[in-house]
Amino acid sequence: MKDKALNAQEVADILKIAKNTVYELVKRGEINSYKVGRNLRFTLKDVEDYISNSKNLQPTKKAKVEGAVENLPSPTLEGLGKGFVISGQDLMLDILSNYIERHPKGVRTLRSYIGSYNSLIELYRGNIQVASTHLWDGDTGEYNIPFVRRLLPGIPAVIIHLTYRMQGFYVAKGNPKNITTWEDLKRSEITMVNREKGAGSRVLLDENLRLLGISGYGIKGYQNESPSHFALASAVGRGEADVAVGIEKIASQVEGIDFIPLQKERYDLVIKKEDMQLPVVQAILEILASHEFQIEFKGIGGYDIKEMGNIVAET
Repeated sequence: MKDKALNAQEVADILKIAKNTVYELVKRGEINSYKVGRNLRFTLKDVEDYISNSKNLQPTKKAKVEGAVENLPSPTLEGLGKGFVISGQDLMLDILSNYIERHPKGVRTLRSYIGSYNSLIELYRGNIQVASTHLWDGDTGEYNIPFVRRLLPGIPAVIIHLTYRMQGFYVAKGNPKNITTWEDLKRSEITMVNREKGAGSRVLLDENLRLLGISGYGIKGYQNESPSHFALASAVGRGEADVAVGIEKIASQVEGIDFIPLQKERYDLVIKKEDMQLPVVQAILEILASHEFQIEFKGIGGYDIKEMGNIVAET
């Protein structure tokens, strides 16, 4: 499956961008491709490499096709200087950034594609203005609030709900090894592939293993890390691993896998309380409450947006 030929439309569907944007990525040399006659073709590895290489801070601009977002690479958090930065890896944040730039109160918006834990640290350091997070605390059973309190000490913050998503196992089609619980991961015949440290899915895994008294380092493949949910699901689909932890909506985009639901998670935005009266932050609240923005996700599986825009807590 690693070498399966994909056309431009299939790549666009995987990345949730416009087909024309795929051609622009090829022209800019950001994604590898090859030609069969006069037609462009891609491999799954090409797509995974593009996703991996995009895990740095990137500005966004309105794409040529309405509703699509192009990501223009920039080197590091330090290299862009001051700007309005939203951090996190979900498609929702790319679309939100596009809406912000079109809003009367909006500003040029930059995107940082780092995980939940590191997003909160960068918010604490003042390098970003909006962090997204889906970090589960095993002792309280709560999402995000305990981590915001720990990682933003002395900084009042507001937690705003974005969506609910389902976390679970990616397994081979038909689940031939009958992997259904966290305890199954310690079976000697099971090989997993993991997210990087600080990713919400990695924290969910580690917290559940801690509660069960299971050492991750005793699990085969635990130290084998991939940079995205798509990369995890693809590794399972290719037979390189038996299981991985990720979100449901990616499972429908990768052949040869099934999804075993485990836990509904809350995906939130975190903003410093001192920034809540900024015009751009007020624009975000208006966008999240708008029918126009919410309807974007009606046709995309894996999102529960009925509480979008609600203030979850103030710390």
